[in-house]
Amino acid sequence: RAYLVISIATVATVAELAFAAQWALLLRHAARDSGSRVALGVAGALLPLIAVAELCSWHAVLTTSNLGHAIEESLWGLCAASIALGLLAIWPRVRPQQRPLLAFWCAAAAVYVAYMFAVDVPMYWARWLADEVQGRVYLSLLQGAVDASTRWTVTDSWDVWKTEVTWMSLYFSLPVWLSIALVHLPRLRAAARQPVSRHAELAR
Repeated sequence: RAYLVISIATVATVAELAFAAQWALLLRHAARDSGSRVALGVAGALLPLIAVAELCSWHAVLTTSNLGHAIEESLWGLCAASIALGLLAIWPRVRPQQRPLLAFWCAAAAVYVAYMFAVDVPMYWARWLADEVQGRVYLSLLQGAVDASTRWTVTDSWDVWKTEVTWMSLYFSLPVWLSIALVHLPRLRAAARQPVSRHAELAR
């Protein structure tokens, strides 16, 4: 059981890091083509931020402290907002025919950020505050690992799952297809520069 739990958690962690790496690579290539320092900075920050988010996730799962989940989801929301910022930074410099794609990504990022900070983060924050009020004693990392590998409770009760349904339904559907789509999307290219006439060159 312990091996199974750790394997599932590890696969999810690797998948999320790989997803962040996809966005980082996309932005880095687009930033280099367009010369955008903002997009290049965002590309460099994405993977480290998500790595920290994954550490917070593991800490929260093992210790049962929802504060880690609140921080994790806040970092994901911050990264999504940063991606939108990077895309907007390269907007004027990419080919016009690719701008509708950037507009779609920015809109999707805005919806995601709104959901994270209006629904997801407040949910985990409220759970943590409730635990603090009740004086809950959290597990150590070792205790959490033992607990996760030995205590399994299977239930289909709606009362248990109702607060998880939205994010789980989205998590196990949209990101998977988006990750596959990112592999096949055309590379963002810088718009061709207009040739400068001899007179304009002299005027400079």
